[in-house]
Order: sequence, then C-alpha cells, then structure tokens
Amino acid sequence: MALRSGGAGLNPILNYIDGQFVASQSGRTLATINPATGEIIAQVARSNGDDVEAATQAALKASKAWSATTLEQRVKWLHSIADALEAKSEAIAHLESLDTGKPISLARRVDANRSVSNFRFFATMGGDDEVPTFSANGAVNHVHRKPVGCVGLITPWNLPLYLLTWKVAPALLMGNTIVAKPSELTPLTAHLLAETLDELGLPKGVFNLVNGYGPEVGQAIVEHPSIGGISFTGGTSTGKIVAATAAPMFKKLSLELGGKNATILLDDAPLETIMDDIVRASFTNSGQVCLCGSRVLVHEGIYDEFIHSFTAKVSALNVGDPMDEATQMGSVISMDHRKKVEAYINLGLEEGGDILTGGTSSHAPVANMPEEGAFLRPTVFANLSTSSRTATEEIFGPVVTVHSFATDEEAIAMANATDYGLAGSVWTADIERGHAFAKNIESGIVWVNTWLNRDLRTPFGGVKQSGVGREGGTWSMDFFSELTNICIRQP
Repeated sequence: MALRSGGAGLNPILNYIDGQFVASQSGRTLATINPATGEIIAQVARSNGDDVEAATQAALKASKAWSATTLEQRVKWLHSIADALEAKSEAIAHLESLDTGKPISLARRVDANRSVSNFRFFATMGGDDEVPTFSANGAVNHVHRKPVGCVGLITPWNLPLYLLTWKVAPALLMGNTIVAKPSELTPLTAHLLAETLDELGLPKGVFNLVNGYGPEVGQAIVEHPSIGGISFTGGTSTGKIVAATAAPMFKKLSLELGGKNATILLDDAPLETIMDDIVRASFTNSGQVCLCGSRVLVHEGIYDEFIHSFTAKVSALNVGDPMDEATQMGSVISMDHRKKVEAYINLGLEEGGDILTGGTSSHAPVANMPEEGAFLRPTVFANLSTSSRTATEEIFGPVVTVHSFATDEEAIAMANATDYGLAGSVWTADIERGHAFAKNIESGIVWVNTWLNRDLRTPFGGVKQSGVGREGGTWSMDFFSELTNICIRQP
C-alpha cells in the first residue's frame, strides 16, 4: 500500500478575487481531506458574505470591459486556457484523485481530459457562431446575444474541475464575469484553474473564486441582487433552496440535480458483449456520478444469466489505493458520505433485499486500506421492491438494485416510477426497438447500447426533480446570454 497525501506545497488554498489570491476576510479556514487516507491535504479559506460581496464588486467592475471584447478575442482566450490546462493534465489528475479518492487512471481519462475539451469545445462553438436572421412581413429580424453580466457558478465534489469548466467556458465566451464556488470538499483543482487564469493574465475581476460552505458562500451568491444568473450542479435538496431563493429575484437559473437512473436490459440484450459496460455504468467513480445507473432492470428471461455474470464482474473489481494505476474503484468522498451510503445498505436489508456482493465496510472490508479511508465494496441488491426507498431514493454511492420485469410496458413503468429523470440506458440487439423504447422513458438523456457517450453539442439536463434547464452547445450559450431581437423594416 502506498497511499499518499501529497499535501506539500498546497497550503493554503486561498480565494481569488479581483486578480489576487486572498485569505477569507474573517481569517477562518477549513480543512480539505484526502478521503482515501483521512489525512488533511490543505487548509482552505472559509469565506462568508463579505468575501462574496468583494468578489461580486470585482466582477461588476470588470464586466463592462470584458463584455466589450469581441467574440473572436474571447475565443482566443478559451483556446489559450485549454492549452494551459492541457500542459497541466497530470497535475489535474493527481489533485483530483487526491481530493476525491477516485482512481488516478479515471481522473486522467475523464476529469483532466474533459476539463481541457470543455474550453476547446466552446471555443470552437464561438468561432462557428452566426447571428440568426429571420425575414417576414417586410422586415429582417436579427437575434443578438448580450452578456447576462455577473453570473454565479456553484459546482459539486464528484467531478470538480470537469463541471466547473463546463460552466466557466461558455460564461466567459458570452462575455460574462464570474463568481464561482467549488465544493468545500474538493477545492484543489478550482484553485489550479484560478492559478492558470492568473498566469495567463486574464483581466482581473473577470473570474473570481470564493471557497467555503454552501450556507455561508453559496447562499450569499444566490441571494446577491447584482448576480444575474445562477448555474448550479448538485443535490436536489440544495437545488430546491437555490430555486426558492433565486426564482423570486427573477434571476436566470440552471439547475442540474440528482438522479436515480435506470439501466434496462431487454430480452434480446447481448449479455456476453455488454457486461463490462453495465458494470461501468453502475460503479464509475464509486457510483458518485449523477448519470450512473443505480437501478438495473432485467428481463426475466435473461435475469439468472445476468445476475451470475454481473455479480462475478462486480466482485472482481479492484478496489483500493486511488494512486495505484491498477485500481478500478477508489474511496467515496468522505467518511460522512460512507456512513450515509452504509445507512442505505442497512435500509435495503431492512426492506427485505438480499446482498449479492459487497455490503457495509464492517461486513465487506476493503483489504489493506487504512481505517481512516472512506472505502466501500461495490454492492448489489436483489429481491427489493421497485417502490422501496433503497430503489427509489438517490444514494450516490456504489450501490445498485437489480429487478426483473416481464414486458416492455412493465419495464417502462418501473423506470419511470421515481421522482427523478436525469438519465438512463437501454440495451438491446434491435436498435429501432431500443430507440422506440427510449422515447417512453421520462429522462433528459437516454442512451441505447452505450453509456456516458457525450456529444457536447446536445442538450444536457433532467426532468422532474432532476433539474431545470439544459446545458451544452447552444443551450449553454443561450443561458449565459440575454437574447435580443432587432427587427428592421426593409425599404
């Protein structure tokens, strides 16, 4: 075992306000912890409304000049940021693994790569953007985008830089200035982004970063009357608070919230070729991805074969040191989160479920890992009711429930029997059948014979309690813009 905290040189993690790295005005700090070891990585500024106010004033001061830059200039900035982040890819992966407990290989493949591609993608979108025109009634209508102004970006701990850059890139492209809050659990790569923007000489005040707790910083961002738009990714319960605060203020609002996604295997699903994909869809990042399929619905005709193969592959997953190249699943985000997930495992047993593999840390320990590490074995439940709490509430951890169905209609009803509607996947040998089936799923995204296959031009977001609005491509550009129409009568 070679778990490393790697904290040398990371102290302290400061706010970035008006082009300066500064401590919180109160001088208070909080600790960010390596969840795989329980060791403190660094002390982080614990900010409050005073820091948010300073960041907002800096953003407002910078807004006029930044919005006056041309789209072509902002496209160049995005390309420069992508280049700089690409040069730091290994550092990003290391910090992300250190801060989240995810495998270093996953952090390289997903977090570091996507953080770069987010800037590249929106730079390309901006370069290809054309002003729409519509002719009718003897007039030509020109649709223009103007910046919202100062926007607030609040991002979660599971994909820290990946999801922050997904918001920062289109916000900058559209000429907005930013007040951003990363999760207090995972501030390291947000700090790296601020360092990178500072090194590149991004005009001061355009990007501001305020660290701290949600009630102390996030709420102050949402409440601030001069912040015109809020883009939030996180849990549904927090999203309700964000919506309740921002909506009466008529702010632009984008909410990407939780999920309880269904992975559906129809009777003709080719089990021998898709099993690795089903395991990946279930347990990537210890199940801590809002798009993971935590409910696996399997046709009764292939159920026994599926259970045998799936359980064997899940049991064989290499769980351990996130810095080990061979590790397939690391820790969960914190000991508190492990306790929450374990509470659901115990609930599943109380609700009559059978654990096929995994369990709580005391019943299924991860070998050779420190007691202070927040490790869990991937857990599979069978024989739970589809209406049980374990099968309907978001756990956001390495726990899946498996259920059988007899008809396509029954599978659709089971898939839709949840308050969430973010994502799902359908697996079948018949693509046309899969497409028709997917249309009946109440979800923002449904994959057929694939999972986490993302074209960044497409709309991303959920229905029901999985969110409001869409991100991606022109949807992101529209959100971070005020659309105006100029109608000119022709001579």
